[in-house]
Amino acid sequence: MLLIVYYVAFMIAGDLAAYVIGLLTEREFGGQVSLIVFLTLYFLFLWVSWVLAVWMTEPKHTEPRNAEPAWHRKNSSTTESEA
Repeated sequence: MLLIVYYVAFMIAGDLAAYVIGLLTEREFGGQVSLIVFLTLYFLFLWVSWVLAVWMTEPKHTEPRNAEPAWHRKNSSTTESEA
């Protein structure tokens, strides 16, 4: 659920940015160039929003609390065999 929320939030921000940049492009270069710029940015923001949303909601990789480190198991097995 959180992934979708992040995706929609990033898409809204990206759509607003594409709209403003497209509007500025239309005033400077005309409607045809503006359409190309807007559509390119729109589809780019679809992809960027998804990548950012997945990155933001990616679970953190942590070691379980009860697991002993490998060096501890190695040292304890050698001391047991020596005793």
